[in-house]
Amino acid sequence: MIKNMIKKLFVLFVTWGVILFQTPVLAETNGLSDTRKTKDKAVATMDEVVVSVTQTETSVEKIGGNSVSVITAREIEEKNCQTVEEILKTVPGITIVSNGGMGTKSSVFMRGADSKNTLVLIDGIMVNDPSGANRDANLAGINLDNVERIEVVRGSMSVMYGSNATAGVINIITKKGKKEPEFTTTAEAGSYGTWKASGNALGATDKINYSVSASALSRDGFSVANKDNDKIPQSGNTDEDDGYKNLTLAGKFGVDINENFKITSSLRYMDAEVELDDYEGGYTGDNISSSWVEDPVSKKWVNTMVPNPDGPTDKKSESERIWGQVGINNTFAGGLIESIIAYKFSKNDQQSYDNNNKNWYDYKGDIDDVSWQGNINFETNTLSLGVGHFVEAMESKSSSVSPIDTRTISYWVQDQFFLGESFTLIAGVRLDDHESFGEKATFRIAPSYEIEKTATLLKASFGTGFRSPSLYELYSEYGNPMLDPEESMGWDIGLEQGVMNDTMRFGITYFEMDFNDRIGYDSLISKYNQLDGTTETSGVEVFTKWTPVEDFSCGISYTYTDAIDPKGKHLVRRPYNKASFNSSYRFMENAVANIDILWVDDRDESAYAMDKDGNRVMKLDAYTIVNLSASYDINKNIQIFTRVDNLFDTYYEEAFSYATAGLSGYMGLKLRW
Repeated sequence: MIKNMIKKLFVLFVTWGVILFQTPVLAETNGLSDTRKTKDKAVATMDEVVVSVTQTETSVEKIGGNSVSVITAREIEEKNCQTVEEILKTVPGITIVSNGGMGTKSSVFMRGADSKNTLVLIDGIMVNDPSGANRDANLAGINLDNVERIEVVRGSMSVMYGSNATAGVINIITKKGKKEPEFTTTAEAGSYGTWKASGNALGATDKINYSVSASALSRDGFSVANKDNDKIPQSGNTDEDDGYKNLTLAGKFGVDINENFKITSSLRYMDAEVELDDYEGGYTGDNISSSWVEDPVSKKWVNTMVPNPDGPTDKKSESERIWGQVGINNTFAGGLIESIIAYKFSKNDQQSYDNNNKNWYDYKGDIDDVSWQGNINFETNTLSLGVGHFVEAMESKSSSVSPIDTRTISYWVQDQFFLGESFTLIAGVRLDDHESFGEKATFRIAPSYEIEKTATLLKASFGTGFRSPSLYELYSEYGNPMLDPEESMGWDIGLEQGVMNDTMRFGITYFEMDFNDRIGYDSLISKYNQLDGTTETSGVEVFTKWTPVEDFSCGISYTYTDAIDPKGKHLVRRPYNKASFNSSYRFMENAVANIDILWVDDRDESAYAMDKDGNRVMKLDAYTIVNLSASYDINKNIQIFTRVDNLFDTYYEEAFSYATAGLSGYMGLKLRW
């Protein structure tokens, strides 16, 4: 085992060497993407450390040609959003789709790819549920209470993260305690019978840092079945409000044994319950009964869906989710060598009940991930070598899956080149050995070059990726143990330009991704199968950000996405066009006002979507949403804040027949000491 591991690491090291010696002389960049640091300006706030690109503490000035967006703590506070999914909706290249109100299933589509192709992390811990049908990430209920920043990396990241990172990575970074103790309590109430209470405490001594938080949210909600959609049955079909409850506890702790030996840990627990509606015949409703009737024309018996307003409406889903990690960080030779040992785990337990309050389905999924990464910090580059042992497990009585697990052993090598003043390159290779389908190799290269005299940044990336079949796709009653992993190849190229003494910056990126051996349900064999042909996504991401003074900023982003399946059809629920505008203004020294405008183009809908007359629903209409938020510090200890969502009460759907929030308002009080 050890000899085999050494052999594989040697092969990867030689491959890295070939990349190194065939690459031209490089030099260091001074920032990139929409996270670029503004030079010599008081308005500069973009000095965050981005760890998602390299799994090392890398500033945004040194992340090569990767396309990265960082949502900062300041933005999170100014927008006063409740959840991660809300604040991600305006990020370039991302589309969020929810099946109803707060707490319902929420999926993320990055650069037009399937939701299963985006890896979501909390402090580096995998959020994607191994018991899910395709191991995608459900963002529902992940709140922003103790979040320091959110890093979004677009493009294949399988080299550093393996499976499920073929379209990109979203890493949610929680707060770390600082030297001065801080305590915060918040109370908030608003529309749809919403109330929330939370508390946070963080601080540090010379050796120990800590951050703990707790929050409880309750919401009466609105009907999941859209009462404003006249294409589905009303009259008792959409009368019931579907509520939501969430309890979240989180902690992050660190111990500095000495300057060369540090231990870090984090734990997050979420207990949630969401009320749901039926889904039958292509649309949703409080209670829908099916019955067989004879068609008077064809004389054939057909299954009809009939709203049953007098029936029980107890359908709901209860879930417990736990994410945790422990890391040991050692440095040697005056910081030249760094060793990081990490153990990460997650536990997902979901129990759902039908309208008669009987068990509907159940899923349990666990992840255990042990890894080591060593970094050698040379003067002009950082060489990283790593090995990981990843175990995912699931069981589901409702899906006929007995306790089952699979193991993957991974090896990777990456080098970050920082030579000179203008040129940066990140290059890496990875080998994953999965016990079911064997070995899979991936690579990625991401160079950038800055023309300092013109404040122009040129960037590009090219890489391959893979997604291993989920346990459900392999072993459920619809599973196929013969499945191979999905494969992908993608590239992007772009430039960024600073103007007006670099107080304004704009950029444009063109991308393409191809997915082969895509896994989908095959109705001919009633099992999951590899789909013939190539799924292709391509598009353009554009952003402009202007910060003339420290107290005022505004920005516009636009994304064009063309996502085509092997038959030439556009992938469902992914808009061709999406644009957003944001502006934030600090005034009167203690006040902040923020406006977000989001426009989403029309989208193709799923082939399963049908109206009450049995007609196929082809399109979801375009929509524009305007959200406002504001806060005022009465003094250094007391803040009042407010938020207005969907200011113009726009009617829209992210999925056919599923309701979204109308005009709604919220107000809260925050105490700090």
